[in-house]
Amino acid sequence: MLTEENLPKKFVEFCRAVTAKRPKTVIDHLLKHGQITTEDLKNRYGYNHLPRAVRDVKEQGIPIERVSAVGADGRKIAACRFADPKTAPVRKFVGRTGLSKHNKDALVSKYGCRCFIYLEGMPEADLQIDHRVPYEVSGESVSMSPDEFMLLSGSANRAKSWSCEHCENWKNLKKRELCLSCYRAYPETHTHIALKPLRRVDLLWQGEETPHYERLKADAKNAGMDAPGFVKEVLRNAAIK
Repeated sequence: MLTEENLPKKFVEFCRAVTAKRPKTVIDHLLKHGQITTEDLKNRYGYNHLPRAVRDVKEQGIPIERVSAVGADGRKIAACRFADPKTAPVRKFVGRTGLSKHNKDALVSKYGCRCFIYLEGMPEADLQIDHRVPYEVSGESVSMSPDEFMLLSGSANRAKSWSCEHCENWKNLKKRELCLSCYRAYPETHTHIALKPLRRVDLLWQGEETPHYERLKADAKNAGMDAPGFVKEVLRNAAIK
């Protein structure tokens, strides 16, 4: 197995330069042990998604490959390890390594410090910059225009990742145009959510608006409805009028 002891010095230095928590956890484990399994991820690090772990490392420009291993019960389980850097060299500017502070500053300047999906205002440091169209679907942007990215809260980014990774377009189709009409990329103009015929609006009451939400919630309870259903009913009645 390829570990720190038998990997090229420059490759190890490149690996050690990664600071993002999730890929760093995987990389450090690989440098020490040579491979990491689904059991390692879950039992040692509390993370239960090997495909995303592989993606995180790849996006740092580090070659990694999926393999099979044997679990504690003797059954085959998924694992990953470094690909041979001689045949799959590191690439220094791929995936999220290309998401510059310049792009984030430009988005904040244009749209303010708020999540593009949940529309929640928050400190700039709490916003994460993400491709509108996933890197796995269309590759890296040539222009790196700020408008090809979006600012997301941590929870919105996790929800987007889960939704995209379970979408047929992510897994097989790889059609950029399908992503462009998806809620996870353009919530304001979407026609589907991960290819499902759904529509969604996220409403947020913040600051001085919160008493209005409490009144809405009370009205919904009096009507024997939950808040989302009550909002839909109000809108439906308004449309009829």
